[in-house]
Amino acid sequence: MGHYCDRMTNDAIPPADFASMPRAEFAFPGPLRDQLVTAILNGSKTSTTGLVVDYEHEGEPLPEVGSRSVVIDSDDRPVAVIEVTGVRVVPLAQVDLAHVVDEGEGDASMAEWRASHERFWHSAETRAALEDPEFTVDDTTLAVLQRFRLITDLRPVN
Repeated sequence: MGHYCDRMTNDAIPPADFASMPRAEFAFPGPLRDQLVTAILNGSKTSTTGLVVDYEHEGEPLPEVGSRSVVIDSDDRPVAVIEVTGVRVVPLAQVDLAHVVDEGEGDASMAEWRASHERFWHSAETRAALEDPEFTVDDTTLAVLQRFRLITDLRPVN
């Protein structure tokens, strides 16, 4: 593996610098992850929503402002470095439209966002990952609303 060009600062970044960072995996590998990674790289996705229960199940701490992670694509390749700029924990009923729009997934209303996210959270893949075949969310389910910024595009420069 060679050096990657930091398209934000034009500095070369040795792979070892990002190889030791935590991984940020958006959705499961496949079309949805590909869509989300593209939105991160083009700047239209600057927020994401997770569930407290998922962090608890994985034994992972909640994200902290200033922490950086490496975004992984569907082929398990590092494609970007992002930095957390804000974290809020709220019940799903309190997710706001500004957060939804900044997720960059094209949802034009809270109802649209909620329906698409419930499909994901109620999917067989999510239920298997949580080891709970009956898992569901409701208005009181605690969500982790995370804002981030793109620090570095790690895709190789041709």
